[in-house]
Amino acid sequence: MWGAHLLGLICVAAATGMGVWQHDAWQERRAAERVDLTEAEPVPLAEVLGPDDPFPAGDVGRPVRLAGTWLPEGTALVTGREDEDGRAGRWVVTPLTVGGPADPAVPVVRGWVPDDTDVADLPAPDPGEAELVGWLQPPEGSGMADDDPSDDVLPQLRIADIVQRVDQDLYGAYVVARAPTQTDAAAGLAPATLDQLPPAGRFTALRNLLYAIEWWVFAAFAGFIWWRYVRDATRLPPAQEAGAGDDPEDAVLSGE
Repeated sequence: MWGAHLLGLICVAAATGMGVWQHDAWQERRAAERVDLTEAEPVPLAEVLGPDDPFPAGDVGRPVRLAGTWLPEGTALVTGREDEDGRAGRWVVTPLTVGGPADPAVPVVRGWVPDDTDVADLPAPDPGEAELVGWLQPPEGSGMADDDPSDDVLPQLRIADIVQRVDQDLYGAYVVARAPTQTDAAAGLAPATLDQLPPAGRFTALRNLLYAIEWWVFAAFAGFIWWRYVRDATRLPPAQEAGAGDDPEDAVLSGE
């Protein structure tokens, strides 16, 4: 039976390998779609999200354009952030009104600073109307407790914590600026890294996933055919099986 065993092993291994290959292709295409969204052409924030709208899950990481006035009194530092080299630091977050000075605002991550930086050491945002491009992100809310609610350092970027610092309503999202302004860059603010990536669409690369499942079904079928063949080839004829139950010695002689 060595030939049957070898053929069955080859068929099962080949079908399983093809299934794994299609599954990896499915994951790679989904990962590529996620990165592609962050590199898409920026669109106005109003086309993606309104002041009172829930966050659109399919637009995590989408580049948006916004213009308005900075609200420096709402500036805060968010701890637990690393730069591109893995150094621990803080995000500098300042709300920016979307439109006029009294319009709703969206928190903007202006850049990254080392861990020992204080709000008093930060440069004031540029006065007048500002325009920027950044990546849209959902608000954070992991339940981390703020050890000192009276200071300007936050453990996470929650809209509820920022809204207490300004008079305007806030959007249910924040934006990570692609690059610091000239003033911030001159003061030593580094670009903030994008923490989250957008989820891939539900049907992205679905064909690859179905192909993977199909190949695994083929592998299971090949294994079943091998098992049936081996079972049928090693089973005694019906007459011998009947005699085997009466006299074990006769069964052995008949088998020989």
